[in-house]
Amino acid sequence: MNDPNPDRDAPAPSPADPPPLPPEAHAAYAARVAKIRRFDRPLLALLPVLGGALIGLALRLVFNGEAGSAWAPMLTVFILLAPVAIGAVTVYLAERQQARRLRYHFFAPWLSVTLCMAGTMLFMLEGAICIVLIWPLFAVLASIGGMLMGALCRWAGWSKTPTVYSLAFLPVLLTLFGVGHDEPWRIERVERSVLVQAAPAAVWRQLLDADHIRAAEVDRAWMYRIGVPTPLAGLTHEDAAGLTREVRMGKGIHFRQRSADWQPGRYVQWQYQFAPDSIPPGALDDHVEIGGHYFDLTGTRYTLVPRGAATELRIRMDYRVSTGFNWYAAPLARWLIGDFSDTILQFYRHRAEAAAAA
Repeated sequence: MNDPNPDRDAPAPSPADPPPLPPEAHAAYAARVAKIRRFDRPLLALLPVLGGALIGLALRLVFNGEAGSAWAPMLTVFILLAPVAIGAVTVYLAERQQARRLRYHFFAPWLSVTLCMAGTMLFMLEGAICIVLIWPLFAVLASIGGMLMGALCRWAGWSKTPTVYSLAFLPVLLTLFGVGHDEPWRIERVERSVLVQAAPAAVWRQLLDADHIRAAEVDRAWMYRIGVPTPLAGLTHEDAAGLTREVRMGKGIHFRQRSADWQPGRYVQWQYQFAPDSIPPGALDDHVEIGGHYFDLTGTRYTLVPRGAATELRIRMDYRVSTGFNWYAAPLARWLIGDFSDTILQFYRHRAEAAAAA
C-alpha cells in the first residue's frame, strides 16, 4: 500500500548542519573565487621574478666593501656569478609552479636583474651610471643561468631546493677562499681627428680657454647621456711649472690639467691632477670615478697640423682599466672614450670656426 507521505521516514536535518545555499548565493561565491584567482595569477607569476631579484640584492648587500677590498662589488666572482644565480633562482621558482618554455628561461631573468638593480638604486648601493654600463652583461649571464636551470629542472630532474640555493652561495664561498681577487691593469689608447676650417692659432685659443660650455654642445656623447656631469669651463693659465687648466663640471666636479710639454699652436700634452675634494660624494659612481681604483685617465694630447687654411686637430687619450673582467670593461671604456673624443673634437671645431667667422 502506497504511503501518502513519502518524506515521513526521511531523516530530519541535523541542527548542526548549515542550511543549503540558494542558487544565487552559489553563483556569487563562484564569482568571488574566480575574482580571487584572477588577482592571484599575476602575483604568482611575479613571485619567481621577485625571488631572483631578492637573491641578487642579498648578494649585493654582502659584496658591499670598498673598492679594492675583499668584498668589493667589482670582484669577478660577484660580477660573473651573481647574475647567474639570479637567473637560476628565477627559473627554478617558476618551474615549481608549472613548466615554462625556453623563451621564459631566457627572458624572465632580465626582469629579475632589472628589479634587483632598481633595488640597489633604492638603497643607494649603486648609481645610474654603473647600472647602465653593467646591465647588458648581467642580462646575458642571467639568461645563461636561467637556461641552465631550466634544462636541469626539466630534463635532468635536478630540482632540490638546497642544491639550488647553494648556487646562490657560491660567490660568497669562492670569495672566502680568495678566488677572483685579481685586478690586472690594462693601459689603452684612443686616437681621433677632425678637420677644422680655421687657422691653428684660432684652434689653439679654444683648446686653452673654453668658457660657458652649454650642455647642448657636448651632451651627444654617451658618457653624458648615462649620467656623467657635463663640463662647464676649462680655463688655462701659465705659471713656473708650465700650463695649468682649471676644469669645472656639473655637480661640483673640478680638477686640473697640467702640462710641461707644449708648443703654442702645435701641440699640448695634458696630465690630470685630482684633489681629495675634486669629485664630491655622489657626483660619480665610485666604480667609474676618474683616478679611482678601477679607471683613470693617464694623459691627453692635442696636436694641430696645418692643412692649407684649415687645421687638422688630433686627440690622443690614454687611460687605465683595472678589473678582473677587463675583457668587458676595456672595450666598454674604449667605446665611451672614443665617443667622447669625437664629441669634444666637434665641440672645438664648432667653437673655432664660429670664432674665425665672427
